[in-house]
Amino acid sequence: MSEVILFGEPMALFMADTYGPLEEVEHFTRSLAGAEVNVCIGLTRLGHKATYITRLGDEPLGHYIENFLKKESIGTEFITYDPIYKTGFQLKSKVKSGDPYVPYYRKGSAASHMGIKEIDAIDFNGIKLVHITGIPPALSDTCREATYRLIERAKENHIFITFDPNLRPALWESQEVMTQTINDIASKCHMILPGTSEGLILMGSEDPEKIADFYQGLGIKKVLVKLGPDGAYVRDEDTSYTVPGFKVEKVVDTVGAGDGFAAGVISGLLENLSIKESVLRGNAIGSIQVTHISDNEGLPTRQELDEYIKQRN
Repeated sequence: MSEVILFGEPMALFMADTYGPLEEVEHFTRSLAGAEVNVCIGLTRLGHKATYITRLGDEPLGHYIENFLKKESIGTEFITYDPIYKTGFQLKSKVKSGDPYVPYYRKGSAASHMGIKEIDAIDFNGIKLVHITGIPPALSDTCREATYRLIERAKENHIFITFDPNLRPALWESQEVMTQTINDIASKCHMILPGTSEGLILMGSEDPEKIADFYQGLGIKKVLVKLGPDGAYVRDEDTSYTVPGFKVEKVVDTVGAGDGFAAGVISGLLENLSIKESVLRGNAIGSIQVTHISDNEGLPTRQELDEYIKQRN
């Protein structure tokens, strides 16, 4: 029985095997991408049970993704297949420094045609937490409606809701709509995990204290602001503190670090750890993930995580 529900769009990921512009790359390695699926993988590798809600194209990439999820012990009972629309995918360049170029090919994908009926099919029995990101509401009007419906149903079932803004400006019709929608969704959740750069876009400041003030003003009691290598700033009701990050000798790729942070925090919440202990775990996983090239290959098992934290403390 699953403890966590996640809703989103997984995409096939084709990572360049050689350096240089993508138009010159001849060979790619296939993998899987998607913020919510990264969190799912992070949770299941730590021994938790997570179920993923999505729609895939009824074609090779869609079936590849379902098989990938099953190998990671992720619940697939709420996955549906679309006979018309295809599975989205993305390319990822290989770089020696900085972030890679990652173009999307997802417009009109099978996942973008999800709606309220996918949410109404969910059995919430045994679910302890729902994790939401700002990506599904950017995909289409029906996915936006589905996101709100998921929040509504989670609240009806007295389930804790965490929210990662995960901004994707290119997917939204305008920055104004993105900002308004993301902040409205945030106001309905119990915990938010923004980064400082997201704070600048969403409320006008990179100052973690001001970001926390803003979201607490919307009614969110727990705000965890990601500070990159400096760790995370925590505002838990009336208490504020910073949990230091873990030093990394060489950053390979920052993609997926925030998802690793979310997986660490959520796993801690599920195990009734303190917010501080949960954030420490999130910081650790984020720092591990940035040393790997794919979006989720570095996500650790429980033993690997415990050893990593022990060595660094």
